[in-house]
Order: sequence, then structure tokens, then C-alpha cells
Amino acid sequence: MRFGATVLTRTRCEQIAPQAGGWIATLVSSSERRSILARAVVNATGPWVSRFVRDVSPVRTTHGVRLVKGSHIVVRRLFTHRFAYIFQSEDRRIVFAIPYEHDFTLIGTTDVDYDGEPSAVRIDAHEIRYLCSVVNRYFVRQITPAEVVWSYSGVRPLLADESSDASSVTRDYALELDRYPAPLLSVFGGKITTYRKLAENAVDMLASELGSRAKRWTATATLPGGDLPSGSFAAFLRTVERRYPWLPVNLRRRYARAYGTRIDRVLGDAASLADLGRELLPQLYEREAEYLCREEWARTAEDILWRRTKLGLQLAAADFKRLDAWLENRSARASLTA
Repeated sequence: MRFGATVLTRTRCEQIAPQAGGWIATLVSSSERRSILARAVVNATGPWVSRFVRDVSPVRTTHGVRLVKGSHIVVRRLFTHRFAYIFQSEDRRIVFAIPYEHDFTLIGTTDVDYDGEPSAVRIDAHEIRYLCSVVNRYFVRQITPAEVVWSYSGVRPLLADESSDASSVTRDYALELDRYPAPLLSVFGGKITTYRKLAENAVDMLASELGSRAKRWTATATLPGGDLPSGSFAAFLRTVERRYPWLPVNLRRRYARAYGTRIDRVLGDAASLADLGRELLPQLYEREAEYLCREEWARTAEDILWRRTKLGLQLAAADFKRLDAWLENRSARASLTA
């Protein structure tokens, strides 16, 4: 958005078809159906990459992906220092335990072949027991599945190879470019630690196809909110303390860590705690919730409490219902004024 992109969340690309030397893409959301013309398409759909090519496009690819589920658990803090542990389990897999959201420890991860719907992936009881048992080999304090306060799972779309063991499947990636009837670049495999190199290779490939000679600029660019003074979080936190002395310490630190220099966009012209509006839930004020809906596309309580803030770790199930009610009222008000 900041650099001219249009971001359409919760929108499905139903079909792409060649037209006028490019692609005509049919996009569908809950509120509309629209078509756009594109000179090129990048299929970076992760675990859906093969399905997109098969069901949405007229081309065929040579690569495929193998879906491997990775799950994590969160328990109450197992240690008080800020360092991480890395263990090797009896099956030679690596498991880590790292400090998480101050009061918790994050433990992961598993490697399990997965053949279900990627959007419905969930941790299972065997994975929870496995992670607990690995950690219990090394820590004096033993944990049980009953102590897990939260868990989450994801599907890794690994580049298909001949490996029989999920943990030994290559973490490499492949970029497959179809030039006809128009450029369609599909991304197979990859992982978070190589995303930068993957992205650079993908953009270089497309720039060549589209005849772009624009200079590279992302090497020194920061993520939104990451342009901290002198690159120091401590220095930035002191600036926040001077600028917003009325913010409670815990809230000030959370805002600084979560939003960086975008804290100004979150707080706006607020000059007191009262200016933040109602405290919808402990540590969640209306001003922050409005920001998350407006600029980070939050729609549900789960979006705000898990995907954006992780405040869900400290809350009860009833709190989620209260926040969903506020979001419904907000949506209704917006519809009336539209």
C-alpha cells in the first residue's frame, strides 16, 4: 500500500485466462466479484501452489510440493533468562524451547506428512506428547499435555523429492516460469530463513520478463515500524517514554515492541489513557483495535488476540466473545455510515 500496491485480503483468485498478451484474473470476495488485467502473475500460494496451477490456470508445471505439518506448543515459562535452548531428540530431530511473550515458553516443532486441507491444519495429541517428552529429557521441571496453554500448526510446502522421512525433505525451492500465453511464475518450496533470497530471485526473473530496469532498493529498506533511531530498541523505548509518559509501563513496552515507529499511527493524537477509548479487554483499548481493523485488516477476535497481538495467552474464552461483539457493532456502524 505504501508503495502503490493494492492489497485485497480474503479474496480468492478463481481463474486466470490469457487476454491481450497478459492475464485476466477473476477475483472473488464475500462482497464482490471483479476482474483485473495483469501483465504477469506470481503464484506464491504456498501449500496451494500446485492446486492453483491445476484448477485456476491453463498451464502445467513440472515441480510439485510435499506438505509437511509443523506444530508448536506454548506453556508457562520454564526458565527466566532470555536465551533459547536447542535439543536433539532420540529420532535425531531438532526441537527448540525459546522465551515467548515474557511469561511463556514456545516449544517446537514437529515434522509430519500432511494430506488434508491446508487451511484446516491442527496439532494432534501425538504431537503434543512428542514435544513434551523431548523437553522433559532435558529440563528438571517436567511438563504434561494438560499444561499446554496454546498451540498452533502450519503446513510447510516443501519441494517434492525422493525422501521417505518428512524431516529430511529438502528445504530448497524452485521457481518455475511459464512464458506463454503470458508470464506466470510459480514458487515451489522454500522456508522463512531463505525468503529474502527467494524473493530477490523471483523479482529479478519477472523484471527481466517485463523489461523493467528499475534500480534495486530493498537491501536497506526496513519493515514497517522498523526504522528505529540508531537501530537501537533501547534508544527507541526511551523516546517513547518521553513522548508518552502517561502510558502504563507494560502497555508502553508492548506497543513499542509490536508496532515500532508506527506507534504514532496507533495512538494518533491521544494525550492521555482516556483518549485511547474503552478498555475492551485487559491491555486492549479501542484505539489499538481500531488501528488493527483499519490498517492490518483484522476482522475477528482471533485476528486481534492471536494473529496480531498474542493477548489471547492471558485471556479466557469469554473475552473472545466480548471482542467479537464489539467488532460486530463496529461493522454495523460502518455499514450505516457507508
